[in-house]
Amino acid sequence: MEDLLRPIYQERASSPNTLGILIIEKNKPISPVTDNFDVILLVVVRDLAEDWFVKHYEFENKTAAMHVVDEKLLYYWIDTSTYRRAVEWIINGQIVFDRNEYISNLKEQLDIFPQEKRKLKMAMEFAKLTRSYMEAKDLFQTEQYLDSYSRVIRSLHYLARLAIIERGYHPEVIVWNHVKRIDPEVYKLYEELTKSNEGIDKRVELMLLAVDFAISTRARTCAEHLLELMNRKEEAWTFGELKLEPEIEAYSLDLSSLVEYLTEKNIIEAIRVDTKGNKIYHRQYKAKLV
Repeated sequence: MEDLLRPIYQERASSPNTLGILIIEKNKPISPVTDNFDVILLVVVRDLAEDWFVKHYEFENKTAAMHVVDEKLLYYWIDTSTYRRAVEWIINGQIVFDRNEYISNLKEQLDIFPQEKRKLKMAMEFAKLTRSYMEAKDLFQTEQYLDSYSRVIRSLHYLARLAIIERGYHPEVIVWNHVKRIDPEVYKLYEELTKSNEGIDKRVELMLLAVDFAISTRARTCAEHLLELMNRKEEAWTFGELKLEPEIEAYSLDLSSLVEYLTEKNIIEAIRVDTKGNKIYHRQYKAKLV
């Protein structure tokens, strides 16, 4: 198949701005990783006029999609899991063009999964986990058991992704089979929720307790990315200042629930600052030292 596609990607390979090209073939009848195309071509380019554009092709009763992506956008996808399939493509794709071993080095970086990038991903997943857990708890307390159940499932998914990250892997597409091998305890929670013979209200109630414990034991480690940023200055932060920090843009939408949870757990201190209003205070935040 590579021979058939060579005329398509050779033009790209001849450009001095093209850093590398990968080919990813569909290997099963239904293939979400390739958007069900028979082939994906990923072309990584430096200083691309458009950050990302896609072309579709058809040949010999097969289909192909070529994704031409600027390297800055690609790194953003990798760091923030914005487009998870891209990580799968890099990890599993076959290199057909590699300028100065750019793609080989990128594959190696993904395999190593540097600690700083791991901290960011843990903070992102933990922020989503705290929000999902609080939503599940609220729905349970108002006896919306089916809705609470769906939020608990989502919470367990975030917890599973955290378990994978903690062990130095990228949790992009396939999660539960991976978790079953590397963290049986988290997998057991999923089985207990989905396969138990208890009523749905009882299952959700028990699982909320289990998730609460799992979150609280991970809280400081998973929030390290945020706590390190907050400790860069001695003064307390307003929420608005935190939200504007470029380094936490990837989880800024879940920042409020994360900060509230960490405050409840006494990991972040809420400091009251006087306003002109009687008994009304501004709330600022300071990370507590261990």
